[in-house]
Amino acid sequence: MYDYMRALEDRFAPKPNQKQRQELESKRQEVAALLDKQGRKKLLRLVDAHTMAQEEAALNGFIAGFRLACGLAIELGADGSYSYEREQEEINRLKNCGGGEAHG
Repeated sequence: MYDYMRALEDRFAPKPNQKQRQELESKRQEVAALLDKQGRKKLLRLVDAHTMAQEEAALNGFIAGFRLACGLAIELGADGSYSYEREQEEINRLKNCGGGEAHG
């Protein structure tokens, strides 16, 4: 399922802005130029870890949205129609019935 969700995200999620990527890479190179070899390795590990965390968060957000959409589709498809007013009437009816029983 995880692989399927990743494939869906790749297909439907917005793609990163190329200009922003170039700017970030330029800034990374500027900082790297100020560091020694050991510092550059640490910087690259940090950038890689940050990128992985962002990708994981984006995928998790996509999965959550997909699950929400599926749940909504199931609810709306149960009887073929949805009415906010009908739902509110049902909630009020249940509250009134429940409230009357608790006091009676």
